Amino acid sequence: MTMDEFYGVVGECGLPRFAAKQLADWVYKKRVSSIDEMTNISLANRTLLAEKYDVGRYTPLEFQQSVDGTVKYLFKTEKDKLIEAVMIPEDDRATLCVSSQVGCKMNCLFCMTGKQGFNGNLTANEILNQLYSVREAENLTNVVFMGMGEPLDNYEELKKTLDIMTADYGMAWSPKRITVSTTGVTPKLKRFLDESNAHLAVSIHSPEKEQRLSIMPAEKAFPISGVIDMLKDYDWKKQRRLSFEYIMFDNFNDSLVHAKSLAQLLRGLECRVNLIRFHAIPNVDLKTSTKERMESFRDFLTNKGLTCTIRASRGEDIFAACGMLSTMKGKKNEESNHI
Repeated sequence: MTMDEFYGVVGECGLPRFAAKQLADWVYKKRVSSIDEMTNISLANRTLLAEKYDVGRYTPLEFQQSVDGTVKYLFKTEKDKLIEAVMIPEDDRATLCVSSQVGCKMNCLFCMTGKQGFNGNLTANEILNQLYSVREAENLTNVVFMGMGEPLDNYEELKKTLDIMTADYGMAWSPKRITVSTTGVTPKLKRFLDESNAHLAVSIHSPEKEQRLSIMPAEKAFPISGVIDMLKDYDWKKQRRLSFEYIMFDNFNDSLVHAKSLAQLLRGLECRVNLIRFHAIPNVDLKTSTKERMESFRDFLTNKGLTCTIRASRGEDIFAACGMLSTMKGKKNEESNHI
């Protein structure tokens, strides 16, 4: 809930107005799991609250831990759907990759989540619960909306989540600790840029229109050229960071011709490019680029003045790319039901 909603709760229940701040403190600062733990609220009022509300916390169904420390969590939603969150440790950072939808409408060829189809938006509660209910919850330093789903396709709940994460009454995080990833849903992208200061990561994966369309159907509705034009209208030298995600596929989008086209497309933008190894998924005839081709691609972009890095591959032994665990678990559940 937002602060305004907490005020609505205490008004409805006949509690004093200052109790709204107490509720927010217990939920977001003290991280309680039940109303019974709110000890500075009278027992009678706690009983009254518990008749109508609960905190909304629930634990993961299971988790898998990689040899490199990456941990993948499986959650069940309020409608009994399955979603994932992935915690990535790195030096003094602990980054949680959260989901915003059950499945995804974008149906990118290389993404396991897209193979599930779309099964609904997550509520702000279900998104925040991922942050609050993983084992590392109190030590998280960063959050990336790069899990299951297209965050901007669930914009209202995303916006509410970001507001609570950055509000003084909420988690009081700096927007610098948050990155939202998108394929480029342009109507909602404009709102995000106007209404939030969180970092932005755009999934590009090919600078060539027809080739990008072949692996990312969203290119038809939201051409990357239009996304870039919109982004060029904003000042990226301020606090917000703009990056482009580029998964490299062997002999598909990893030539120096592609690197040249990408440099041309991004000319004039203050941004960085993250090159990503492809984690293979079933029934998709794509392979990751070689280390040498990725390094040549990076070096070309660097020489063109772009900040370009090769992202370290994490959690490959547990299929940390979102969608694999929930798909496998969902299929097992279906098989059990049929039996």
